[in-house]
Amino acid sequence: MTIAPHDPLPIGDQPLPSLRPGTQVMRPERLAAIQPSRLSGSRAFMNKMLRERWDISIERFDIDANSEGTVVYSIKAPTMEFSFIGFSRPPSRTARTGRIIGRAWDMMGTLIEGAATEVDVESAREELPKLYNGRAMPNTLIWCRSNRSMRVFDQTLDALAEGRQPSVEDLSKVCYLMRNTGLDGNGTFGTRSFPSLGREHPLGGVLQAQLLTAYMMREYSCDLVEHLARLKSDKAVSLDPAIRRYLGVGNGSALGLIFFIHRHPRLIDKWIGAREAIIAKACGLQVEAGDAHIRHLQELVRTAITFRKQDRMLYEAFTSSDEVAADLEQAASALSELHDKGTLDGQKHTYPLDVLMKRFEQAAKPESVETLLSLLIELLPEEADEMFAGIDAPDEFTVSPAETIESLAAILHEEYDWALAADMASPDAYKYVWYKSETAEEPRRGAREEVPEALDLGLDICGGVQALMADITAEAPAMTVARFLLKHPQHRYLVARIQCLRGRAYHTPRANINAETFIPIDLVRLMNCGIHGIDKTRDFLNRNLRGVLYHGAPTRDDIRSGYSGTWFYPAEPVQ
Repeated sequence: MTIAPHDPLPIGDQPLPSLRPGTQVMRPERLAAIQPSRLSGSRAFMNKMLRERWDISIERFDIDANSEGTVVYSIKAPTMEFSFIGFSRPPSRTARTGRIIGRAWDMMGTLIEGAATEVDVESAREELPKLYNGRAMPNTLIWCRSNRSMRVFDQTLDALAEGRQPSVEDLSKVCYLMRNTGLDGNGTFGTRSFPSLGREHPLGGVLQAQLLTAYMMREYSCDLVEHLARLKSDKAVSLDPAIRRYLGVGNGSALGLIFFIHRHPRLIDKWIGAREAIIAKACGLQVEAGDAHIRHLQELVRTAITFRKQDRMLYEAFTSSDEVAADLEQAASALSELHDKGTLDGQKHTYPLDVLMKRFEQAAKPESVETLLSLLIELLPEEADEMFAGIDAPDEFTVSPAETIESLAAILHEEYDWALAADMASPDAYKYVWYKSETAEEPRRGAREEVPEALDLGLDICGGVQALMADITAEAPAMTVARFLLKHPQHRYLVARIQCLRGRAYHTPRANINAETFIPIDLVRLMNCGIHGIDKTRDFLNRNLRGVLYHGAPTRDDIRSGYSGTWFYPAEPVQ
């Protein structure tokens, strides 16, 4: 399974456990297979907007035929209004870049609290282009940037201007008109810190300000291409609603997400824990022939099969969509038997969905298994949404000074045996260093011998735990942590982290991230697919991913009207 091998669950009249046994191991190569689900940020946030019928409307769209101008959107949540302010620029085929050190983008924008005033617009117009030298207004949540997919955007613009819809075959090779090249907030550039929002704030949940901004990029990209088509031709048409839903926003992510995982272990633990808990509950459903849960799961599996069969992306490092579709066909056959006869392989079971998953994972690819698990979550939508709403965790760690180092050593032996067992004396154990480029301010991982002066920003859990244990062993067991840290202050952060995370199952990847054998893309994919909810993720140079966010998402008109259909895993629009 994703976290560890899926141990057999009780069959018969025994109660199903609250968590699947054997899921305590957080190995990156298994986590990489986790697929988007109802617990992924983009899907969960979209479902929230649909439930609450947020009202998103255009307040201003002053862009000329040369793509120069200003847009303002009003976003009304049930208890608060927000505004998205964007500045369009003529695309430069030479100056623009997706890197954070760039100075030319096709769009720069900001998400603010409240209805946008002229002061807000002019301040953003002046400060956004300065980027790192700029200063956001106090009501600012996010600064963002995006670029067009030049070929697809131009093809779509030409088609609409000519009075026809763009070719779905062309669109499906990219699945977006614009791609996100930066979402900055939580204090960056003077933006408002997210902890200050509070849980009752409409955007107070995990990543919600960024996710709303990314959705606005999608809506803006579709509005922009329609607007430019109308300026270009009197016979221009708007995007077909099905095509507009099909188009998401492009996204590329790289090594910085590994820093996020290490800096937010409670959040990662709660997210994976919630996912495991709801999967266990779904596996424990006692379904029988003709059950509505089975019918719904059948429909979802068929939707996923169609989505995968139509996927035109090239996957060099990950399982191809054709292989995933073939695996899911086997699950679909088993579900048909379960729905029609109430049996699997001719046998009745108390927990047939659990039996199905155990058998499926023995033959299917990890991505296929995780796809089916993500669909199981849809059988319990209210419980899943409630679990996602409860995912919140502070970042701070505090020391428990009265604990003895003997007790601390016991935690290390019980929960960090994998780190203690790592061979940190190996020539390859510290081959790589994590640092930020002086010129680009980008997280990088490079051979230590090539950047000997670099400050290592990576979290060396294995080396740190071993050094901590060595110093603990040299002291009296009854010594308190307070006295130990007075003598060994270099261990303060790690001790606080270990104490605060004790008993949690999923907080730290079990890997030496400085070793040559560590593959960064595994954890980047966990963040992109599992936590962000990005579809069609493709590996690039084994260190970053490119994919599509809000692929198939309802439009703002759909949100306003309370769209209730299954929007994820969209099929290609029929032309």
